[in-house]
Amino acid sequence: MSSNENLSPELSLAQNGKSFHWASRFLGVRIGKDAAQLYSFCRILDDMADGDIADGPDRLVNIRVGLLDQMYDKDPILANLGAFINQNNISAEVLVALIDGLLQDQNEVALADEAALLRYAYRVAGTVGLMMCNILGCNDRLALAHAIDLGIAMQLTNIARDVHEDALMGRRYLPGNWVNNMSPVQILAASTSAEFPERAMVSEAVSQLLQLAETYYESGTAGLVYLPVRAHLAISVAGRVYRQIGLQVSAKGCRWYGGREVTSQTVKFACSVKAVRRLSDRWYAAPQHAAVLHAPLIGLPYVG
Repeated sequence: MSSNENLSPELSLAQNGKSFHWASRFLGVRIGKDAAQLYSFCRILDDMADGDIADGPDRLVNIRVGLLDQMYDKDPILANLGAFINQNNISAEVLVALIDGLLQDQNEVALADEAALLRYAYRVAGTVGLMMCNILGCNDRLALAHAIDLGIAMQLTNIARDVHEDALMGRRYLPGNWVNNMSPVQILAASTSAEFPERAMVSEAVSQLLQLAETYYESGTAGLVYLPVRAHLAISVAGRVYRQIGLQVSAKGCRWYGGREVTSQTVKFACSVKAVRRLSDRWYAAPQHAAVLHAPLIGLPYVG
C-alpha cells in the first residue's frame, strides 16, 4: 500500500503537488480542504495506475464499477470517495473518465496523433478541471469548457516536461505523426547523444506541444471570469505556475533530455503577483469558447 493512501489530504498535496499546494493558500480553509481532498483522491488513483499501490490496476477496475453502479463496497476507498463526490455534486461519469485515462496507461502508450493526445489529456486532467468547478462553487455551465481547457493545458505541460521520464516507463505521449512513430526505447536512445537526429525531432515535438498548450491556457484562463473572486485568483496562480514550467522548458531549447524542470519559490511568488494584477480582467465580458478546441473530444462527458 502506497504511503500516499495513508497521508492526510493536506500532506499529500504538500508533498506531491507543490504548484497546487502553493495556489491552495488563496482558497480559504473550507474550499482549500475540499480541493486538497480531491487532489488526494486523484493522487491515490494515479498511484494505483502506476503500480505504487498493491493490486492497483485491479482496484481501479473495481472502483470504476463501483462508481457506475453506486456499489461503494467494491473497494476500501469507495466509501469515502462516494461520500465526497455526492457531497460536492461531482459527476461519477466524469470521475470514471479520469479512471479510463489512468487505465489507458496500463498498456504501452504510443499515441497516434494530436486528437488522441487531446482525448487522453481530457481524461486525466480536463476531468479534474470539471471536478474543481464543483469544489469551487462554480455552477455556470459555460465555465465547464474553459475548465476542461485549463486542465488540458496543464497536462500538455506535464507531458512536455516528462518526455524522458515517461519513456523510461514505456510511454510516449507525443503524437506519433510528430516524431515518426518513435518508440519509447528509441526516445531513450536519442537522449544519450546529440549524434542521434531523433533528438532534435523530439525537441521540435516538445516545442510544438508547448505551443498547443498555450492555445489551451489562453482559453482556460479566459474562463476564470466565471469563478468567484477568491477561486479565480487561486486557479489563476496554479495555471501561471504550471505554464511557467513550459516557458522554462522552451527557454532552454526544449532540452527534454536535460533533467526535470521545476519552479522556484521566487518564481511562484512572481506568478502570484501577476495573477493578482490580472484580477481586473474579470470585469470584462465573459468569453466565447472556441468550439474547435473540443472537436477531438466530442462524445466525452460535458463535451459536445
